[in-house]
Amino acid sequence: MQTADSKLNVSESVSGIIGALQNILAQSQVIIPDLETTYSKFPNTDHSAVDLGGQSVIDIIAERQQQLDGVVHDIMGLESVVDSIKNLHQQLVEKKVKITQSMNLHKGLVSALWRFPTEVLSQIFHQCLPETKMLLPSMLKAPILLTGICRRWREVAVGMPSLWCSLRLYVEVDDRHWHRAAFCYDMWLKRSRGHPLSLAIGCNHSTKLRSLLQPYVTHIKSLQVSIRSFQGGCPALFSTDLPALQELTILGMRHPDTPAIAQSISRLSSTLRSLKVIDMKPFFDLEDLSYFSPVWAHLTDVQIALSHPNAVIHLLQLCPNLSSLTLRIACEQIEPLNLESFAHAKIQSLRIVYDSLLTRHLSGLLNALLLPNLRVLEARRSAPWPHEDLKAFLARSECPLETLIFGGRVTMTDVQRAEYVALIPFLKVVVDHGSKYI
Repeated sequence: MQTADSKLNVSESVSGIIGALQNILAQSQVIIPDLETTYSKFPNTDHSAVDLGGQSVIDIIAERQQQLDGVVHDIMGLESVVDSIKNLHQQLVEKKVKITQSMNLHKGLVSALWRFPTEVLSQIFHQCLPETKMLLPSMLKAPILLTGICRRWREVAVGMPSLWCSLRLYVEVDDRHWHRAAFCYDMWLKRSRGHPLSLAIGCNHSTKLRSLLQPYVTHIKSLQVSIRSFQGGCPALFSTDLPALQELTILGMRHPDTPAIAQSISRLSSTLRSLKVIDMKPFFDLEDLSYFSPVWAHLTDVQIALSHPNAVIHLLQLCPNLSSLTLRIACEQIEPLNLESFAHAKIQSLRIVYDSLLTRHLSGLLNALLLPNLRVLEARRSAPWPHEDLKAFLARSECPLETLIFGGRVTMTDVQRAEYVALIPFLKVVVDHGSKYI
């Protein structure tokens, strides 16, 4: 049994060995002998010589063999010593690591951060999460980064399902990459422990992805899908029942994909509340809207690109429960069309993006709409707003507007700002040139 005194003696002996080796190495030097003979000169044409000062060639070879054996013996001995030194070095490195870990642990015990209640530490961990809504697993970012700090932080982080409820899944075609990523994704999702999930998907493995997510489909609340990354258009995940899905964002949908995707989404109509179709080419027309007919009635939030102001009126008619609408409007026809007047009682937020060529179409849209519950109106375009039409719209709607935002290249005079405020006292008017179009 090794006692404390014996451990101390071992440590002292290691220091003694190191000191002795340092002294020996400082004084050591390998002396290479003079090995030259007359026979060393090559070529040697004097074949009659059989000896050199009484020493034959055979004797020289025998002497060299003895010298070589001695050097090989020394090398083997030194290699054995080197191996022992390497082993001793490894033991010292491990000892250093354990001492450092112990020291850091005890430093943590006197740290105020170590004594934080779990509830406080949990709030700090939430603040450490990246600002992006969908998290891409990374050892350099929270929440995975938090699990590698210390044992307690790992226990707290792994025990917080709310840290693991947001995930971006992206995998290339290579199967080897897929298996490695699938393991990581599955471990991440297991830590969510049945809490509502927000997922963003960009992956060619549609069937494999559905298999991976099958245990968690009843927990998916928000889903963002990049259609262009799926071979064959509509991802297989859409054919899966998603009973908890409330928010769906579709990126990169093309016109040929519309009927198939609309048919799949129609199965979600009873739970879906938010639908965002981004980067649609070409923009939605009246026929495209009809494909999604079962879905519109339940939606409260829509972001969409429409091909004509007429489609805006039709969309509002299809969405009686809509409270937030973000529009990008385009129109191939130059002449404005007569629009049917329509009042929508529930819309509280309206955001419109359009080109300067649509000024007359926008005027027609404002003249046709009545939004008595509107609280936020945002417009982004490359030219001024139809000021008088907007004033008439606000006066006619008698809405409790709180914020009016102009973006893009909008210009507004102090007089125009004052006229808006005169219509609606305490109105906040903002000109924001920095924001981008949707």
